[in-house]
Amino acid sequence: MPQPRFSQVDYLIVDKSERLMVAYAQGQPVRAWRDLQFGDRPQGHKQFEGDERTPEGRYFIEGRNPGSAYHLSLKVSYPNAADRAFARAQGRSPGGDIFLHGQPNSLPFGRMPGDWTDGCIALSNAEIEELWRIVPDGTVIEIGP
Repeated sequence: MPQPRFSQVDYLIVDKSERLMVAYAQGQPVRAWRDLQFGDRPQGHKQFEGDERTPEGRYFIEGRNPGSAYHLSLKVSYPNAADRAFARAQGRSPGGDIFLHGQPNSLPFGRMPGDWTDGCIALSNAEIEELWRIVPDGTVIEIGP
């Protein structure tokens, strides 16, 4: 089956339990990435700053950082209004600074083992370079359990 041609994607779906992210262009799946790495506590929705969890829900890519401490990074719009309201009701901060990013710049090559982020979604450096090219700001990202 021939691969569909696309230059940009308009939707990302992350399945945390499968460690899978699928990119869509005009309603069609066009690319998948496996073996995603998450926060030190990957199960459950991020609720508070420092809980080491990766958020679950519907967000969007709200910017990019070429000078990141990790090889490139795309900022996820966490926390949304519901996340902020929940944390506030508990007298806590929801945290923030959730990104799709590559490996630490201090790592000369390869990949960190296991789940190691503070709640971000980490990929290989080659994978984040591809995402950087095809994911425009404003792209919806839906993160599921």
